[in-house]
Amino acid sequence: MQYDRAQQILNSEKTIPVFYEGKSIWIEKLNAQDQTAIVTSDSGQTTVPVIKLEEGHLS
Repeated sequence: MQYDRAQQILNSEKTIPVFYEGKSIWIEKLNAQDQTAIVTSDSGQTTVPVIKLEEGHLS
């Protein structure tokens, strides 16, 4: 995912599904300087590269 799209998702009023390594995550915060995101999943909170995030679709 591009950083700009992650920023749009974070600021959106809608719930937009996002995945990291196939797991559903929630973007908590973005860091423009190193292009990372702090994300929350069932496993807890971690920092990941934004480029590895994937936007999903509600079914």
